[in-house]
Amino acid sequence: MVKSKILALGLIGGWLISIVFAGGCVPTGEGGEEGGSPWTMIIFIALIFAAMYFLMIRPQRKKQKEHQEMMTELKRGDRVITAGGIYGTIESLSEDSVIIKVESGVTMRVSRGSISTIRER
Repeated sequence: MVKSKILALGLIGGWLISIVFAGGCVPTGEGGEEGGSPWTMIIFIALIFAAMYFLMIRPQRKKQKEHQEMMTELKRGDRVITAGGIYGTIESLSEDSVIIKVESGVTMRVSRGSISTIRER
């Protein structure tokens, strides 16, 4: 589903960019002016920025927001995976750190931001 949306946006963006380039290739009249309208370049730059926003910035913000929501929903007893790949169960929480218990019974204090996912029970 996501790949099809990205493909559709890419095709639409490519189509719009080709129209902008084709508009800039129209021969000028007898006035001797070279090049296309200045609006052609402005539209092209706007399309580049729009493509960057929809293909890079927006998905990253969405992912960051989901991670932030996950951080606020952490509770004691959740089974988690850290960014370093350590599997554990949350023993206690503080504002900036989490104490997790790993399989061998050892407890570790890790940064709250280093929790990457919550495992299903």
